[in-house]
Amino acid sequence: MSDSPALRGRGPENPSAPRRPARALADPHLVYDPVTGSGLKDVVILGSTGSIGTQAIDLVLRNPDRFRVTGLSANGGRVTLLAEQAHRLRARTVAVAREDVVPQLREALTSRYGAGEPLPEILAGPDAATQLAGSDCHTVLNGITGSIGLAPTLAALKAGRTLALANKESLIVGGPLVKALAEPGQIIPVDSEHAALFQALAAGTRADVRKLVVTASGGPFRGRTKAQLADVTVEDALAHPTWAMGPVITINSATLVNKGLEVIEAHLLYDIPFSRIEVVVHPQSYVHSMIEFTDGSTIAQATPPDMRGPIAIGLGWPERVPDAAPAFDWSKASTWEFFPLDNDAFPSVNLARHVGELAGTAPAVFNAANEECVEAFRTGELPFNGIMETVTRVVEEHGTPVTGTSLTVSDVLEAETWARARARELTAQTATAEARA
Repeated sequence: MSDSPALRGRGPENPSAPRRPARALADPHLVYDPVTGSGLKDVVILGSTGSIGTQAIDLVLRNPDRFRVTGLSANGGRVTLLAEQAHRLRARTVAVAREDVVPQLREALTSRYGAGEPLPEILAGPDAATQLAGSDCHTVLNGITGSIGLAPTLAALKAGRTLALANKESLIVGGPLVKALAEPGQIIPVDSEHAALFQALAAGTRADVRKLVVTASGGPFRGRTKAQLADVTVEDALAHPTWAMGPVITINSATLVNKGLEVIEAHLLYDIPFSRIEVVVHPQSYVHSMIEFTDGSTIAQATPPDMRGPIAIGLGWPERVPDAAPAFDWSKASTWEFFPLDNDAFPSVNLARHVGELAGTAPAVFNAANEECVEAFRTGELPFNGIMETVTRVVEEHGTPVTGTSLTVSDVLEAETWARARARELTAQTATAEARA
């Protein structure tokens, strides 16, 4: 692996290097603080008991010559699993957001570690993951779901760690904050779509890009009209045809809010205007995204649906991890389809473009209102179409957002708090109106 200064960012080993001009956050041609030769990469996994975290641990355990996990964080809802992970990986530190589960976690750890065997350090509280993100390691994999991942993202960047970013919300709500801290090559995207764009971009330069094409499975309701979506149930929305994910992400995939967030994320990661980012529906989910270059060539990244591939890119880049995920069996026939997006039935993508162009606190308002509305849908307080109808009203009422380089974490948190409260108020009004009908 080359260790030429031309390929390095202004990392922890080179703090005096001059700051480079602003550029795209993610660039496969730049390598930040590479581990050369046979050196292990020390990794911290945030959200270790979730879907991304458990698959990352599977990858690490199959590649002990490449990776070593030094810290794990979780919300605290699956304490037994967290203790098992810590013991199996011999992690130095375990962090939980919920302080009330610490006694249960300590008991679970004690039952797994042998007599006289030192237990890992336990961090607890709402800032535990943020503290862990700034700890001594090479790479932080942020697999937390939701905007609570922003503080750990900023902590990892500030500490000079390579950030394998699966927590898209932290980039969505805190884009200017992330861009102000991130060094060239410091962020490696882990979302399957953005990992695909990252790999496709290796075939050219940002100046060669004509268009980013983000693929969408279409979710469980592909082909339905807006009227046909009016009465869908929570169970219907959770029945994703391709991916196994948590309930919030799965419902976001059903509304295509997830795709809207990914459009904003693609804009921020690759510094490509929204007018040159297209969404296309691809039900098979084999092609994870594409880049159309100025010469007419389109480079697509394709694998069977499996998140271990993008995770391996996030942890291993600039090297590939052999057998990280299954490959295609080209001896079997297959059909790959592509369809235009129905923006009438799924208005979330265009609304996301709108808030992305507004920038400032608008994306945070969009994301927070959506999280509240998804929960309201799950509890029966909102119909499926009511999710985007309510989010749209909150975004409209937000008006002119706080923008520019003066954006602070406090601005983001204040905007989120307002958006959540307003979404709950509008949800309650909807429920009352339906009860009287």
